[in-house]
Amino acid sequence: MPIQRLNHAVLYVRDVDRSVAFYRDVLGFEVVMSLPGAAFLQAEGSTNDHDLGLFQVGEQAGPSPAGRTSVGLYHLAWEVDTLDELDRVARRLGELGSLAGASDHSTTKALYAKDPDGLEFEVSWLVPAALVTEEVLAGRSTVRPLDLDQDKERYGGQTRGGVGVSVPG
Repeated sequence: MPIQRLNHAVLYVRDVDRSVAFYRDVLGFEVVMSLPGAAFLQAEGSTNDHDLGLFQVGEQAGPSPAGRTSVGLYHLAWEVDTLDELDRVARRLGELGSLAGASDHSTTKALYAKDPDGLEFEVSWLVPAALVTEEVLAGRSTVRPLDLDQDKERYGGQTRGGVGVSVPG
């Protein structure tokens, strides 16, 4: 049987308490288990045992060279249910100075941000399959700036994203 989905990711961080606070306050993760120097978090809508593990390595740790001088993971991506939630996350990331970019990939509306250790992640909303038109598909070859107000007007702020794509229809 093939792989079904990503179950969890584990990150090395400088300060586990600082990272827990960030992922909790910005993305809504909740701690399901903690040990000295480690925490395991679950996303609000998840049925996984945990979605994110954090292991403390200390403040002396340097930045990850991945993508600059070594191979390594570029980013993790989490999906939100609505454009209103993507907008809320964008505003919160902006307030914290963590928002690194925002792109419209036609079928995916994406925010790019960095956590307190500079590790990049993505938060995205996927156009539901029933709303993917030929025009939307044709737009996948270009990346445009994200315009959440325009997207909320087009798709609705409370329209559930990913239905028929990443979420069963």
